[in-house]
Amino acid sequence: MKFKLYVTLLVVSILVALDQLTKNLVLAQFRLGESLVIVENFFNLTFVKNYGAAFGFLSQSHPEFREIFFLTMPPVAMVVIGFLLKQAPDKDKLQILALSGILGGALGNYIDRLRFRYVVDFLDFHWYNQYSWPAFNIADSAIVLGVMILIYQMILEAKKAKQEASQNK
Repeated sequence: MKFKLYVTLLVVSILVALDQLTKNLVLAQFRLGESLVIVENFFNLTFVKNYGAAFGFLSQSHPEFREIFFLTMPPVAMVVIGFLLKQAPDKDKLQILALSGILGGALGNYIDRLRFRYVVDFLDFHWYNQYSWPAFNIADSAIVLGVMILIYQMILEAKKAKQEASQNK
């Protein structure tokens, strides 16, 4: 139990600190919509206000609904993630790391919601400005990476269960 707690506190602390530091740098150095080319025709730093969820989901919904939704759902999600962390076996370090990353990312974005009522996004990947991925941030990256690790683990577990079932026939 101590291992999980230490890993969770460490990962969440590092992610929230890095997320908030980078967002504060963007807020201090960029005007809304301003871009800095990092890799020509591929990657910019661009200050974007995201009033919705991932990829702008719900950004066009009624502002009152959006505000209530985004101020109540993240704490609920964080409680669920905390419960999953508590239930995770101590030996499953990858699952603990993944859930801690998701928790840290959720907390980083929630801080923005409380401060600004939107999330600061700035990582802007595109291909020659023709094909563009929606801007995102460090917190979003941690959430996506954590979810990908959990999906990978589920696939491996399903494969293992299928192999064990076929061997028991």
